[in-house]
Amino acid sequence: MQLKSFFGSPKPEFRYELLSTAFPEPMAVALPETVTLLIPEQPGTAPCQAIKAGAKVKTGQKLSWDANGGPSIVSSVTGTIQSHTPYTGDYGKKFAAIGIATEKADQWDESFQSLTGEPTVQTLIDHFSGAPGGADFSKLTDPGKPIKTIVVYGGDTDLLVETNLFVLKSRISAVMNGVKILKSATGIDEIFAVAPSEAFQNYDGHFEANVKGVPVDYPACQPLMIYYQLFGKMLEQGQSFEDTGVFFIRAEAVGAIGQAFSQGRVPVEKILTILDKSQRKHLVSARIGTPIGGILKMLNISLNDRDRIIFGGPMTGRAVYSEQQPVQFDTDAILVQDANDIILNSDYPCINCGECIRTCPTRVPVNMLIRFLEAGEYQDGADLYDLYSCVECGLCSYVCTARIPILQYIKLAKFELARMTLAEEKND
Repeated sequence: MQLKSFFGSPKPEFRYELLSTAFPEPMAVALPETVTLLIPEQPGTAPCQAIKAGAKVKTGQKLSWDANGGPSIVSSVTGTIQSHTPYTGDYGKKFAAIGIATEKADQWDESFQSLTGEPTVQTLIDHFSGAPGGADFSKLTDPGKPIKTIVVYGGDTDLLVETNLFVLKSRISAVMNGVKILKSATGIDEIFAVAPSEAFQNYDGHFEANVKGVPVDYPACQPLMIYYQLFGKMLEQGQSFEDTGVFFIRAEAVGAIGQAFSQGRVPVEKILTILDKSQRKHLVSARIGTPIGGILKMLNISLNDRDRIIFGGPMTGRAVYSEQQPVQFDTDAILVQDANDIILNSDYPCINCGECIRTCPTRVPVNMLIRFLEAGEYQDGADLYDLYSCVECGLCSYVCTARIPILQYIKLAKFELARMTLAEEKND
C-alpha cells in the first residue's frame, strides 16, 4: 500500500541524460531512394528553375524557392528533383516540399568552398539555415533588433534525448571552431556556451565563450529557463529573444559551421536519438530529408495500428501522422509509443487539484490560466495569469489529473497572440 502525505504526493523530479566519456559512433542510416526537403514558401512567387521537376542537384547545392534571394536550404543528396508540393507545418506555416530521387554517389557542389576564407553572416544565411541543428541566421541582420549576445546551448531541451549533448561532447573541436567562425562573421564578442553543469566535467579545453553550467534538473535546459538564468528576467508579451538582443543557437548547428569551414563542405547528415517502444535508446545518423519509416525499419521497430510516432521527447514532442514524414535539420529525436502505452487526453474540465501549480518551475497559476485559454480568451490569460512566464516544459500536462492538453493550449495561445500583434503592427 502506498501512503500519501496529507499535503499531496511528492513533486515529480526529472534529470537530463548525461553521457559518459565513451562516445560510440551513431549507426549510419542507408541513403534512401528519395528524400524530402522543406523550403519556406513565399506566397505569390513561382519556384525558380533549379527546383522544378527534372532538375539535377548536387550534394551541398543551395536551393531557393525563387531566384531573388529568398529562403533557401542545402541539398542533402545528389539526384533529380521529382516534385514540389505545398506542405503545411505547425500552426499553418507554409512550405514547399521538394522531393528528390537520390543517386548512390555524391557529387559535391563546390560553391561553398570558395566562401570559407572570410566568414560572413550572408554565408551563414545562404548555407546553414537548413544545416544540422540549423538556426534562422537572417535574425542577425535586422537593424531594428541588433544582436548583442549569442547563446550556444549544448544540452537537450527534452528528457531522454541526447543528440545535442552528444555533439557537444564528442565533436568539441568542431563546436569550438564554430564559435570562432560565429565571432568572425557577426562581430559579436559576448557568446555564452551553456550545458548541464556535469557535462563540462573533465573538459580541459578552452572555449572562446563564457562557459555556464545549468542544473541537471528538468527543465533547466529549456531556452526560456536558460534566458532567465543568464539575464535574470523573462520575456514580456509578444517578445522574442531577438527583441532583447539575444540569439539562441544549438551546439549541433555551431558544430556544423565549424566542420564546414574546416572541410569546405556543409554537413548534410543529422544526428538523431531514437526511442523505441521499450524505451531503448538508439543514436543514428541520417541524411536530412530521410523518411522516418526507413530509420525505424533499420532498427527493427515495427508499427501497428494506433501506435504513435512523436518528433521530439516525451514532454514536449509532437505527434506526426505518417512514417513518410522526413527528418529535418531540427529533428533531434523520434519517440515510438505502443498503442497500449498511450495515455489519451480528454475534454474533462479542470478539477482544481493544484498538481499543475505545484510542479510548475515558474509558479504560473495554471489552473486559472487554462480556463481562459480553453475559452479562447488569450489576452486575458496573458494579462491576468502569467501566460508569458510559461517555459513550455510540459510538466503541467504530465501531472494533470483531468488529462487536459495544457501545453498545447499554451502554445496555441502564444501563437495566436503573436499573430494578432503582427496584424496590428501591419495595420499601424
